Amino acid sequence: MRHNPTGRARLGLALLLGLLAVLGPLNIDMYLPGFPEIAADLDAGASQVQLSLTACLIGLAVGQVVVGPVSDARGRRGPLAVSLLLFVLSSLLCAMAPDIATLVVGRFLQGFTASAGIVLSRAVVRDVFEGPALTSFFALLMVITAVAPMAAPVAGGAVLALPFATWETIFLFLALFGAVIALVALLRLPETLPAERRIPSSLGGSLRTMAVLLRDRSFMGYALIVGLLHGGSFAYVAGTPFVYQDLHGVSPQVFGVLFGVNGIAIILGSAAVGRLSTRVTERTLLRIAVVTAVLATGVLLVVTLADGPLPALVVPVFVYMTCMGMILTSSFALAMEGQEGRAGSAGSLLGALPMLIGAGVAPLVGLDESTAVPMGAVLFGTAALGLLVLVGMTSERRREPAAEPGR
Repeated sequence: MRHNPTGRARLGLALLLGLLAVLGPLNIDMYLPGFPEIAADLDAGASQVQLSLTACLIGLAVGQVVVGPVSDARGRRGPLAVSLLLFVLSSLLCAMAPDIATLVVGRFLQGFTASAGIVLSRAVVRDVFEGPALTSFFALLMVITAVAPMAAPVAGGAVLALPFATWETIFLFLALFGAVIALVALLRLPETLPAERRIPSSLGGSLRTMAVLLRDRSFMGYALIVGLLHGGSFAYVAGTPFVYQDLHGVSPQVFGVLFGVNGIAIILGSAAVGRLSTRVTERTLLRIAVVTAVLATGVLLVVTLADGPLPALVVPVFVYMTCMGMILTSSFALAMEGQEGRAGSAGSLLGALPMLIGAGVAPLVGLDESTAVPMGAVLFGTAALGLLVLVGMTSERRREPAAEPGR
């Protein structure tokens, strides 16, 4: 595939990669409206159900760290095909889970296998695009993939509203959706990493590639910003099913709508970066987004401490998620500069850090089910740490490409 495709080829690739990238968010978000039902059916507490989300996030993190380097050595198509097949099987395991422990294991496997769609869609973007076209295309991809967090809880609530449906039905749907994605990807996605650009397949080579990335202060700065802000947002993902439904009394369907509105916020943020990136530097846009996210989560924390009404929670969260769209798009472009053959490994670190941090913060919001304060505190704390990283680990100077391992 040629570099920087335009027109119909560009749009077709965006839709195809968007289909791959939505598998992770859909896998995370679609079953959220079923949290109360899962807790009742499997005789589990809120923290135990949230542990299934933690397991999924850990699986997404570990899977990306594994799949990314493997794809740098073996190309993109093979690892993708295997992962999508295993995703279908793990979704069926979740649907048949007789207890919370089995569901937690199944969710880990779902996350591990769904990770391929996330990391390989990013790697393909870096394989095919470069320069300003990279930022512009990734903004377009983010707009497309933002539909998943917006639609997933709505779809989950709609499934649960069916007379014959239970929470298990959601996982059967995910199995079917994974099979469809596998078929479309294998038919339409060409190999984008030619053999001459691949990194030799060995544990030592993978470790050396990771070591190069970990020593790159600027890359790690942007990766940590994504990790802290995006990872921190999983406090919202894990907390709102109980905060909105149990504390504020909304139905699963209304929850799905309220949660899904934030997909619009991500779209707005990503689209803003795509439109402004030719006139304003990515770092300036990133700085604006991070500072605004700190202010929005500060307001959210005050509202939760004051036990404010639902609209007072929804508005700052919408602002925060708009900033998230800007942060994910601009940070990706800045972090992936000069990575080339290491795109799979770089993308895996960019994707793994939010999952690991999210896995750590998700159970925290269930420690006190009588208040939304833990959710507000985690969101503000991770945003503030992201601002410190932005100031301390990144700079205006454009980063030079890091040396290839062994060269």
